[in-house]
Amino acid sequence: MKLEELEGGKAVLQRMLDAYGFTMQKQLGDMHDLSSGTISTWIRRDYFPGDVVVACALDTGVSLRWLATGKGEKYEAAKTNDSTSAIPCFSLTSGKLQENGRWQVDADFIPSQTSTPAYVKGHAYAWVIDKEKRDVSNGRWMLSIDGVHDVYDVARIPSNKIQVKLISSDTSFICNADEVECIGQVVLTIEKNI
Repeated sequence: MKLEELEGGKAVLQRMLDAYGFTMQKQLGDMHDLSSGTISTWIRRDYFPGDVVVACALDTGVSLRWLATGKGEKYEAAKTNDSTSAIPCFSLTSGKLQENGRWQVDADFIPSQTSTPAYVKGHAYAWVIDKEKRDVSNGRWMLSIDGVHDVYDVARIPSNKIQVKLISSDTSFICNADEVECIGQVVLTIEKNI
């Protein structure tokens, strides 16, 4: 790819929004900790945000060439070998779970007992969940509570009740197990250290 082929500004921004499945610039800003002023500057100055474009390509599996230039196919045929796997990818933003392409990963990275893996990227954490496992027991789970999705540490207690603790705070509560919708069991947690 030649440097003069790169498109900046509104065109590359629109392709990134399309790749993530976002409808608003704010969603992209929230995902990458960018202010609305920064994104507006990209448009005004026809700036090419290379670091965010590369992160978008890695997050979504969308072709880097397509993101950067608008040329080629959005999803080029992935070159894989027996040790890689492409699993569904989701973004967790403000309690909403949105499908976000596929995540290419070394198959050895996924625990072998995982039936239906999916990658979920949040603000400070990312998780691999097993969407097949829905019977909540002790451990870490992705739950939907009143339509709001998040990841919780769960402990089963008598009378079909569970103690639910949000992993990023000390907030916890007790409820009936059937008052929450289980999205899947967390089999791997990835934490950002920056």
